[in-house]
Amino acid sequence: MVWKAVRVKADKDHRMKANKQLKIIFVVVAALVFGVSGYGQKSVKGVTNGSPYFEEKLNSKLMGRDMPYRIIVPGVANIDAASKVRYPVIYLLHGLYGHYSNWTDKTKLTEYFRSYKFIIVMPEGGNGWYSDSATAAADKYESYIVKELIPEIDAKYPTIVDREHRIIAGLSMGGYGSIKFGIKYPSMFSLVGSFSGAVNAAAFNEKNAGAIGKTVDAAFGADDGPARRSNDIFEMLKTISPDAVKGLPYVYLSCGTDDFLFQSNRDLDQIIIEKKITHEYREHPGAHTWEFWDDQIREFLAVADRSIKK
Repeated sequence: MVWKAVRVKADKDHRMKANKQLKIIFVVVAALVFGVSGYGQKSVKGVTNGSPYFEEKLNSKLMGRDMPYRIIVPGVANIDAASKVRYPVIYLLHGLYGHYSNWTDKTKLTEYFRSYKFIIVMPEGGNGWYSDSATAAADKYESYIVKELIPEIDAKYPTIVDREHRIIAGLSMGGYGSIKFGIKYPSMFSLVGSFSGAVNAAAFNEKNAGAIGKTVDAAFGADDGPARRSNDIFEMLKTISPDAVKGLPYVYLSCGTDDFLFQSNRDLDQIIIEKKITHEYREHPGAHTWEFWDDQIREFLAVADRSIKK
C-alpha cells in the first residue's frame, strides 16, 4: 500500500526564499540535531531493553583507522556466520553530529526489534555525509560502507547475502545517505528509508548554512565542483534514465510537518513522482527531533518486514 499526503507545489520563488533562510534555521536547530554518544569497545556486549547488541570495530584500510559499529541480532547473545538460520539486514545511518550508538541509546529500537527477525547494523559516519570526502583523503565513508563494512557483516554474521534482503535507512544526514546509496548502488539494496532526510544537502555551504554547511563543504568541496554534483540527489534523479528507474529500490520517505527540511522533502517527493519511482511518502506532525525518529523507526521496521515477506 502507498500512503500519499496532501502536497503543495513548490515553485522556484519558494525554494529561493527557503535557501535564504537556511542559515538562520540551521543555527536554531543545531542544538536539536543528533546528540553525541561515546564509542564502545570491541566485542563487548551491551543489553538495552533486554535485547542484545554488540560493539565492534572494523580495521578499515580505506579510512586508515578502526571504525566502530553496533550490531543487534535476533534474540541470541552469540551468533556467527556458521548459524543455519540466516537473516535480512538493515543498515541504520545516524545524523550529523551524531554517532553509531545513537539509534540504540536514543530510541526504543531494541524494544521494537523484538517483533522482527532482522540483523541491524549501525555504522559510524562521523560528520562525513556518507561520502568520500573531496577535501580529506582519509574520510571515505561511502566506500567504507559499500566495500568494507557490508562485506564484513556478510562474512561474519548469518546474513542473507542478496539485494532483496538488504535494506538501508537513516535520519537527516543518514536519510540523505540512504537515498544516495539507493540511487548509486541499486543492485545492493531493495528498500531505502529516509526520516527527516537532509535530501538537499548538496545545496548547503558555509555561507547559507553556517557550521553545518561547513561540514558539507568539507565533504563535497566547491559549489561547482564534480564531487558536489555527483552527490546531489536532485541532480541524480533529474538525469536518471527510465531504464535505471526500473532498477531502483523501493523508497520510503517521511518528514515532520514542523521540520525545517519539510519543503525539501516535498520537493524530492515531487521529483520521485515525476520519475515514476516506486515509493511511499509520509507526512506526520513533528519536528527534527528524536521523538519523531523513534516513531519512524518503529514504522519503518514494519515496512521492512512487509517488504521482505513479499
